Amino acid sequence: MQRNHRAGFTLVELLVVIAVIGILAALLLTAVAQVRGRVQRIQCANNVRQLGLALQEFRTDHNIYPPVLNSPIGTGTWSYDLQQEIESHYIQGWHQNGIWKCPAAPAKFPPNPNSRFKTEHLGFTYYGYNVDGFRSNTETNSLGLGGHYIWIGPDFPKYSPVNEFEVFSPSEMMALGDGLIGGNNVISDGTSVLRRTDVVQDYLGSTKRAYARHQGKANVVFCDGHVESPTLKFLFTDTSDKALSRWNRDHQPHRERLLP
Repeated sequence: MQRNHRAGFTLVELLVVIAVIGILAALLLTAVAQVRGRVQRIQCANNVRQLGLALQEFRTDHNIYPPVLNSPIGTGTWSYDLQQEIESHYIQGWHQNGIWKCPAAPAKFPPNPNSRFKTEHLGFTYYGYNVDGFRSNTETNSLGLGGHYIWIGPDFPKYSPVNEFEVFSPSEMMALGDGLIGGNNVISDGTSVLRRTDVVQDYLGSTKRAYARHQGKANVVFCDGHVESPTLKFLFTDTSDKALSRWNRDHQPHRERLLP
Protein backbone atom coordinates (compact mmCIF):
# COMPACT_ATOMS: atom_id res chain seq x y z
CA MET A 1 0.00 0.00 0.00
CA GLN A 2 1.46 3.39 -1.08
CA ARG A 3 1.15 6.73 0.71
CA ASN A 4 1.68 10.23 -0.74
CA HIS A 5 3.91 12.50 1.35
CA ARG A 6 4.05 16.31 0.73
CA ALA A 7 7.21 18.05 1.82
CA GLY A 8 5.66 21.59 1.76
CA PHE A 9 3.76 24.17 -0.28
CA THR A 10 3.60 23.96 -4.02
CA LEU A 11 4.80 27.01 -5.96
CA VAL A 12 1.22 28.07 -6.69
CA GLU A 13 0.21 27.81 -3.04
CA LEU A 14 3.27 29.80 -1.98
CA LEU A 15 2.45 32.57 -4.46
CA VAL A 16 -1.13 32.69 -3.20
CA VAL A 17 0.04 33.02 0.41
CA ILE A 18 2.50 35.78 -0.52
CA ALA A 19 -0.24 37.65 -2.43
CA VAL A 20 -2.65 37.43 0.52
CA ILE A 21 0.02 38.66 2.93
CA GLY A 22 0.81 41.54 0.56
CA ILE A 23 -2.84 42.57 0.34
CA LEU A 24 -3.27 42.44 4.11
CA ALA A 25 -0.08 44.45 4.64
CA ALA A 26 -1.23 47.09 2.13
CA LEU A 27 -4.62 47.37 3.84
CA LEU A 28 -2.95 47.65 7.24
CA LEU A 29 -0.50 50.33 6.07
CA THR A 30 -3.34 52.31 4.48
CA ALA A 31 -5.38 52.14 7.68
CA VAL A 32 -2.37 53.17 9.78
CA ALA A 33 -1.64 56.09 7.44
CA GLN A 34 -5.25 57.26 7.63
CA VAL A 35 -5.28 57.10 11.43
CA ARG A 36 -1.94 58.90 11.60
CA GLY A 37 -3.27 61.58 9.24
CA ARG A 38 -6.37 62.12 11.37
CA VAL A 39 -4.28 62.40 14.53
CA GLN A 40 -2.00 64.97 12.89
CA ARG A 41 -4.99 66.96 11.63
CA ILE A 42 -6.41 67.03 15.15
CA GLN A 43 -3.04 68.16 16.54
CA CYS A 44 -2.84 70.89 13.90
CA ALA A 45 -6.44 71.98 14.62
CA ASN A 46 -5.48 72.36 18.27
CA ASN A 47 -2.48 74.51 17.26
CA VAL A 48 -4.73 76.71 15.14
CA ARG A 49 -7.24 76.96 18.00
CA GLN A 50 -4.48 78.16 20.35
CA LEU A 51 -3.37 80.77 17.82
CA GLY A 52 -6.99 81.84 17.55
CA LEU A 53 -7.13 82.34 21.30
CA ALA A 54 -3.99 84.49 21.11
CA LEU A 55 -5.66 86.52 18.36
CA GLN A 56 -8.72 87.08 20.53
CA GLU A 57 -6.54 88.15 23.45
CA PHE A 58 -4.74 90.65 21.23
CA ARG A 59 -8.07 91.98 19.94
CA THR A 60 -9.41 92.28 23.49
CA ASP A 61 -6.28 94.12 24.65
CA HIS A 62 -6.08 96.56 21.72
CA ASN A 63 -9.54 96.54 20.01
CA ILE A 64 -7.83 95.90 16.68
CA TYR A 65 -6.55 92.97 14.63
CA PRO A 66 -2.76 92.74 14.24
CA PRO A 67 -1.57 94.24 10.95
CA VAL A 68 0.55 92.13 8.65
CA LEU A 69 3.49 94.54 9.11
CA ASN A 70 4.47 97.49 11.31
CA SER A 71 2.25 96.72 14.25
CA PRO A 72 1.29 99.73 16.40
CA ILE A 73 2.53 97.94 19.51
CA GLY A 74 6.01 97.65 18.03
CA THR A 75 6.60 93.92 17.50
CA GLY A 76 6.76 94.11 13.71
CA THR A 77 4.42 91.46 12.26
CA TRP A 78 1.14 89.71 13.02
CA SER A 79 2.92 86.55 14.11
CA TYR A 80 5.15 88.44 16.56
CA ASP A 81 2.05 90.09 17.99
CA LEU A 82 0.42 86.73 18.62
CA GLN A 83 3.60 85.21 20.00
CA GLN A 84 3.85 88.06 22.48
CA GLU A 85 0.36 87.13 23.69
CA ILE A 86 1.53 83.53 24.10
CA GLU A 87 4.94 84.23 25.68
CA SER A 88 5.91 87.52 27.28
CA HIS A 89 9.61 86.93 26.58
CA TYR A 90 11.49 86.07 23.40
CA ILE A 91 12.17 82.39 22.65
CA GLN A 92 14.59 81.65 19.84
CA GLY A 93 13.07 79.65 17.00
CA TRP A 94 9.50 80.02 18.27
CA HIS A 95 8.06 80.28 14.73
CA GLN A 96 9.27 76.75 13.90
CA ASN A 97 8.22 75.03 17.11
CA GLY A 98 5.36 74.38 19.50
CA ILE A 99 1.93 75.48 18.37
CA TRP A 100 3.49 77.24 15.36
CA LYS A 101 4.52 73.92 13.80
CA CYS A 102 2.03 71.77 11.88
CA PRO A 103 2.88 68.10 12.53
CA ALA A 104 1.75 67.04 9.05
CA ALA A 105 3.67 69.63 7.04
CA PRO A 106 7.23 69.13 5.79
CA ALA A 107 9.93 70.77 7.86
CA LYS A 108 11.26 72.55 4.78
CA PHE A 109 10.99 72.62 1.03
CA PRO A 110 12.67 69.83 -0.92
CA PRO A 111 16.01 70.70 -2.56
CA ASN A 112 15.79 72.89 -5.64
CA PRO A 113 17.03 70.75 -8.55
CA ASN A 114 17.78 73.86 -10.62
CA SER A 115 20.08 75.38 -8.03
CA ARG A 116 23.87 75.20 -8.21
CA PHE A 117 23.72 74.40 -4.51
CA LYS A 118 22.06 71.00 -4.24
CA THR A 119 21.41 71.44 -0.53
CA GLU A 120 19.54 74.74 -1.00
CA HIS A 121 16.24 74.96 0.87
CA LEU A 122 13.79 77.77 1.35
CA GLY A 123 12.24 78.57 4.69
CA PHE A 124 8.86 77.02 5.53
CA THR A 125 6.15 78.82 7.49
CA TYR A 126 3.43 76.53 8.78
CA TYR A 127 0.55 78.93 9.46
CA GLY A 128 -0.71 81.94 7.55
CA TYR A 129 -2.87 84.99 8.24
CA ASN A 130 -5.87 86.08 6.15
CA VAL A 131 -4.19 89.29 5.13
CA ASP A 132 -6.04 90.21 1.93
CA GLY A 133 -9.48 88.63 1.83
CA PHE A 134 -10.73 87.30 -1.52
CA ARG A 135 -8.49 88.16 -4.43
CA SER A 136 -7.22 91.59 -3.51
CA ASN A 137 -6.04 93.29 -6.71
CA THR A 138 -3.80 95.78 -4.91
CA GLU A 139 -2.89 96.58 -1.34
CA THR A 140 -5.50 99.34 -1.31
CA ASN A 141 -8.59 97.16 -1.76
CA SER A 142 -7.82 94.42 0.72
CA LEU A 143 -10.77 93.01 2.66
CA GLY A 144 -8.72 90.82 4.98
CA LEU A 145 -7.27 91.42 8.43
CA GLY A 146 -3.83 92.62 7.35
CA GLY A 147 -4.69 96.30 7.63
CA HIS A 148 -5.34 99.37 5.49
CA TYR A 149 -2.36 100.03 3.26
CA ILE A 150 -0.64 103.40 3.68
CA TRP A 151 1.83 104.46 1.00
CA ILE A 152 5.00 105.90 2.48
CA GLY A 153 7.48 104.62 -0.07
CA PRO A 154 8.23 101.32 -1.84
CA ASP A 155 10.61 100.10 0.85
CA PHE A 156 8.53 101.09 3.88
CA PRO A 157 4.97 99.78 3.63
CA LYS A 158 2.75 100.63 6.54
CA TYR A 159 -0.70 99.41 7.52
CA SER A 160 -3.26 101.01 9.78
CA PRO A 161 -4.97 98.23 11.77
CA VAL A 162 -8.38 96.76 11.06
CA ASN A 163 -10.65 97.75 13.93
CA GLU A 164 -12.72 95.14 15.73
CA PHE A 165 -16.01 96.64 14.51
CA GLU A 166 -14.92 96.38 10.85
CA VAL A 167 -15.38 92.60 10.87
CA PHE A 168 -19.09 92.28 10.10
CA SER A 169 -19.49 88.61 11.05
CA PRO A 170 -16.62 87.21 13.18
CA SER A 171 -18.11 83.70 13.18
CA GLU A 172 -18.08 83.67 9.35
CA MET A 173 -14.66 85.17 8.59
CA MET A 174 -11.50 83.08 8.46
CA ALA A 175 -8.68 84.63 10.45
CA LEU A 176 -5.72 82.27 10.00
CA GLY A 177 -4.86 78.67 9.28
CA ASP A 178 -2.54 76.40 7.34
CA GLY A 179 -0.15 78.60 5.35
CA LEU A 180 -1.47 78.07 1.82
CA ILE A 181 -2.00 80.26 -1.24
CA GLY A 182 -4.34 78.72 -3.81
CA GLY A 183 -6.30 79.26 -6.98
CA ASN A 184 -6.92 77.66 -10.39
CA ASN A 185 -6.25 74.19 -8.94
CA VAL A 186 -2.73 75.21 -7.93
CA ILE A 187 -1.56 75.64 -4.33
CA SER A 188 1.64 77.05 -2.89
CA ASP A 189 2.51 76.01 0.68
CA GLY A 190 4.82 77.16 3.45
CA THR A 191 3.63 80.78 3.41
CA SER A 192 2.90 83.25 6.20
CA VAL A 193 -0.43 84.20 4.60
CA LEU A 194 -3.65 82.33 3.92
CA ARG A 195 -4.77 83.62 0.53
CA ARG A 196 -7.00 82.86 -2.43
CA THR A 197 -5.72 84.35 -5.66
CA ASP A 198 -5.40 83.52 -9.33
CA VAL A 199 -1.67 84.27 -9.34
CA VAL A 200 -0.03 81.24 -7.75
CA GLN A 201 2.67 78.75 -8.74
CA ASP A 202 3.27 75.12 -7.94
CA TYR A 203 6.67 75.18 -6.24
CA LEU A 204 8.45 71.82 -6.41
CA GLY A 205 5.24 69.83 -6.02
CA SER A 206 3.56 72.16 -3.53
CA THR A 207 0.03 71.32 -4.73
CA LYS A 208 0.61 67.63 -4.08
CA ARG A 209 2.13 68.41 -0.67
CA ALA A 210 -0.84 70.60 0.25
CA TYR A 211 -3.35 67.85 -0.57
CA ALA A 212 -1.31 65.27 1.33
CA ARG A 213 -0.95 67.53 4.37
CA HIS A 214 -4.42 66.95 5.84
CA GLN A 215 -5.97 64.50 3.39
CA GLY A 216 -7.30 67.21 1.08
CA LYS A 217 -8.35 69.60 3.86
CA ALA A 218 -6.95 72.58 5.74
CA ASN A 219 -7.41 73.77 9.31
CA VAL A 220 -8.62 77.35 9.77
CA VAL A 221 -9.74 79.38 12.78
CA PHE A 222 -12.38 82.08 12.49
CA CYS A 223 -12.41 85.50 14.12
CA ASP A 224 -14.73 84.25 16.87
CA GLY A 225 -12.28 81.44 17.76
CA HIS A 226 -14.00 78.35 16.37
CA VAL A 227 -12.04 75.95 14.12
CA GLU A 228 -13.12 74.24 10.92
CA SER A 229 -11.43 71.89 8.44
CA PRO A 230 -12.82 72.78 4.99
CA THR A 231 -11.63 71.02 1.86
CA LEU A 232 -8.98 72.68 -0.26
CA LYS A 233 -11.43 72.75 -3.15
CA PHE A 234 -13.92 74.71 -1.02
CA LEU A 235 -11.21 77.18 -0.02
CA PHE A 236 -9.54 77.72 -3.37
CA THR A 237 -11.92 76.57 -6.13
CA ASP A 238 -15.54 76.92 -4.98
CA THR A 239 -17.19 80.10 -6.32
CA SER A 240 -20.36 79.97 -4.22
CA ASP A 241 -21.28 83.00 -2.10
CA LYS A 242 -20.62 80.97 1.06
CA ALA A 243 -17.11 80.07 -0.04
CA LEU A 244 -16.15 83.58 -1.16
CA SER A 245 -17.73 85.63 1.64
CA ARG A 246 -15.76 83.82 4.34
CA TRP A 247 -12.59 85.54 3.16
CA ASN A 248 -13.88 89.10 3.60
CA ARG A 249 -14.47 91.23 6.66
CA ASP A 250 -17.66 92.74 5.18
CA HIS A 251 -19.04 89.20 4.70
CA GLN A 252 -19.77 89.82 1.00
CA PRO A 253 -18.66 87.45 -1.78
CA HIS A 254 -17.34 90.22 -4.06
CA ARG A 255 -18.01 88.20 -7.17
CA GLU A 256 -16.84 91.16 -9.24
CA ARG A 257 -13.31 90.02 -8.40
CA LEU A 258 -13.76 86.69 -10.16
CA LEU A 259 -11.89 86.53 -13.42
CA PRO A 260 -14.16 86.33 -16.52
